[in-house]
Amino acid sequence: MKFSIMLNPQIPGSGYSQEENARARRPIGRDTESYQKLLHEVREIAVHADQIGFDALMMTEHHFHSEGFEFSVNPLMVLTDLAARTERILLAPLGLVLPAWDPIRAAEDVALLDQFCKGRLRLGVARGYQNRWMNVLGQRWHASAARSDGSASDNRNFDVFGEILHIMKLAWTQETLRYKSEMLDYEVPSPYDGIEGWPALEWTKTFGAPGEVSEDGKLQAVSVSPRPYQDPYPELWQPFTISDRSVIRAAQENILPWMFTPNPDEHAAKARLYQEESAKCGRDYKLGEHTGILKVVGMADTREEAIATYGPMQKDFAAFFGPFGYLEVLRKQEDDRHKPISPEKGDYKRMNEVELALLGTPDDVKRGIQRMLDRMPDLEWFGLFMQGQQGVLPLDTVKRNLEMFATKVIPEFAG
Repeated sequence: MKFSIMLNPQIPGSGYSQEENARARRPIGRDTESYQKLLHEVREIAVHADQIGFDALMMTEHHFHSEGFEFSVNPLMVLTDLAARTERILLAPLGLVLPAWDPIRAAEDVALLDQFCKGRLRLGVARGYQNRWMNVLGQRWHASAARSDGSASDNRNFDVFGEILHIMKLAWTQETLRYKSEMLDYEVPSPYDGIEGWPALEWTKTFGAPGEVSEDGKLQAVSVSPRPYQDPYPELWQPFTISDRSVIRAAQENILPWMFTPNPDEHAAKARLYQEESAKCGRDYKLGEHTGILKVVGMADTREEAIATYGPMQKDFAAFFGPFGYLEVLRKQEDDRHKPISPEKGDYKRMNEVELALLGTPDDVKRGIQRMLDRMPDLEWFGLFMQGQQGVLPLDTVKRNLEMFATKVIPEFAG
């Protein structure tokens, strides 16, 4: 098994646990001094994780978070900064929200980061579920936030995601790209029948990619450069894969799914679906292979100390993520299926009960991981979802939690 940390960067001093500071600096997301503190903490955590043996660091993409919570604008740029400060750890935007991107610009930026870090990039790709920014940045493609409800707008998001990923793969794998997308009203080159009057025509005919220039002197294709460091491109990952439809497409596209379902039985059911669908595509993965699981992890010398330290952090989780439907991962069989899970139920006790969180001693955490391995013997990745830690707890506490995991838990399962 390999181990990753999932950072949802939070500006220190934002959130309910630091209300006075957050109100005084409102909007704290535009406060430079506060953002510099975030950068310092993220850099410290990345270097620490690299040095103590974590295999990967992941970071999501979000925009317009003036409140300072889940403050992860353009993960490719942030990870470029971290690539220069680390040596061995894999770096993964988890994920790049494709319906908000131009496919060729995304392909270029990904290739650049892959070159910068010499192949330490793993590319997470996502659909985007927050309408505040998805509806703005996705408007070019008439794509709004994904709802996972099978509605017309949800299907549009799903289809746009697939088309953009397809174009990106073409850009990475073909020396010259010529493509017309009816779905996106997007053509390469533009106009599609060729660009006339290219001043450097002779230069391109001599030194450019074969096929860029047509016999009648038009630019009939483009060569997206540079290509990725990895051949043909970085391994694809997908965050928070919960719906069966997303699991099936991940299998079809050979995308590694990171799952955020609560208990081990649900993990195993999704992993088995992924395994079965992958087999239909000729990839015979073992149960849990090419699959990741995310959990909130908080450790201390005693279970009581862990709960006292990490339990209160779930207040922000329930208040912010609850309205987006994330509290559904806390649902139990005895809950009324026709009623949403209330924020009051989003506490550490329920998180522990459904095993979304593993709070306790290192032995408690090891037992939680083993329960997953009992159902999925070949689980490839385990991720520490650090929501409510960085930016809320003292940096030394966050680093100690990672160090306890690296020294007391990883040796039990690595390899």
